[in-house]
Amino acid sequence: MRAQLRRLREAGVDGSVIRIDTLCGRLVLPTTYRLSRFVTDPGRESGHEGSDH
Repeated sequence: MRAQLRRLREAGVDGSVIRIDTLCGRLVLPTTYRLSRFVTDPGRESGHEGSDH
């Protein structure tokens, strides 16, 4: 995970928007972690305008 974080930062991703999500496990599935990027406005981030429909 540290290597992935380092690569994201080296790629220019702002560290303040990187999240580490904890997916809590149960008896059958172990607890896992996932890196994600916080996006405040998904429409703006993807470059698409909002739909008029």
